[in-house]
Amino acid sequence: QVQLVESGGGLVQAGASLRLSCAASGIRFSTYAMGWFRQVPGKERQFVASISWNGARTTYPDSVRGRFAISRDNSKSTVILQMNNLKLEDTAVYYCATEARPFGLGMRSVDFTSWGQGTQVTVAS
Repeated sequence: QVQLVESGGGLVQAGASLRLSCAASGIRFSTYAMGWFRQVPGKERQFVASISWNGARTTYPDSVRGRFAISRDNSKSTVILQMNNLKLEDTAVYYCATEARPFGLGMRSVDFTSWGQGTQVTVAS
């Protein structure tokens, strides 16, 4: 059974940085694409970043491209989301996710089927 545990959220001021981590277990981590999503109460979950199974491809929406960076450490079964120059609109619960099948590119949100419990990120002015 897949288990994903996020950490690193918190309260920061606009312009600051945060580093989120997600520790995975129950899967052969090095063969799965990983992703980060976020959600604000009352709104749909939003795609934030993904990294392919081999780390060769990363994908971001325009809203975070150039500010956020996703990376993976297969030796620790961990995926990292480095968030820089945070804005008020980045406030949300951030979720780590993995795809249902191995060897994916992480390019389609619908392919992410396993989720962590989330970690709150709050950006204040």
